[in-house]
Amino acid sequence: MKIKVKRGDRKPVQSTTIDDAFIRLDALIKFSGNASTGGEAKQLILDRSVTVNGEICTQRGKKIRNGDTVGIRDSFLRVAAPVKPHVPEDQSSEGDPSI
Repeated sequence: MKIKVKRGDRKPVQSTTIDDAFIRLDALIKFSGNASTGGEAKQLILDRSVTVNGEICTQRGKKIRNGDTVGIRDSFLRVAAPVKPHVPEDQSSEGDPSI
């Protein structure tokens, strides 16, 4: 049986920023507000209601990294690294006669 999905039915992908190199799948589900407890996150994963990059994932401790997309029921999260502010190189005053 094929299921057709109309483009209008798709939920937008939300971006979630993490400060570390990775976050565990169950922690991401809880952090994003899709589960209020770790036990609820675990149950979502065991019920096969979670996908990682389009594939069903049943590993609670799966490491989710920058660029991964996680589907939880009918919502989607894209994990992004934090944007680091641009810091110009230190411009020393050596050789500047005005100082």
